[in-house]
Amino acid sequence: MCFVDLEKAFDRVPRGVLWGVLREYGVPGPLIRAVRSLYDRCQSLVRIAGSKSHSFPVGVGLRQGCPLSLMDRISRCHGVEGVRFGDLRIGSLLFADDVVLLASSARDLQRSLDRFAAACEAAGMKISTSKSEAMVLNRKKVECLLRVKEEILPQVEEFKYLGVLFMSEGRMEQEINRRIHSGEERAEPKGEALDLLVDLRFYPHLWS
Repeated sequence: MCFVDLEKAFDRVPRGVLWGVLREYGVPGPLIRAVRSLYDRCQSLVRIAGSKSHSFPVGVGLRQGCPLSLMDRISRCHGVEGVRFGDLRIGSLLFADDVVLLASSARDLQRSLDRFAAACEAAGMKISTSKSEAMVLNRKKVECLLRVKEEILPQVEEFKYLGVLFMSEGRMEQEINRRIHSGEERAEPKGEALDLLVDLRFYPHLWS
């Protein structure tokens, strides 16, 4: 597994490339023009110690959290079969700017990462090598040296993805215990009395 972090994922998206991808995916022209209208003539300013700068145009990037994304298009470029789950072959997991690349061998994972990095670069985006990490799901320790260009990604024993803790050994006990503990904390009484007035005449079956 390779957990990929993209530098300034929303700020770097080239809008022209995004409009082209929407057309490629068959989005109708009127809808594309409606979306473009949200970004045309977009301006920003800088505030420092209460003082504001003059407005300046912004021609690249998306608003933080915008559901528009190039990730689906980019993910189709890595061309590796991925891993098998039942009848499915899954090569990547995508959620907003959180990306996980999957492969059954270090060689395939490196090839997937190379193609993914090239597709990102072509789209004006860049992988953060300091925040991206590799992990091998295996009961035994297996080395997996992944590179982005000449930089080696750190290999970790655990990683939290979308709130779920993944362990290299494939065990889930720590994650299960964490959730149980979290549930117990929420269920603990806060020391406040709760008074409820219930007319028992409406519930005679409880006392029969």
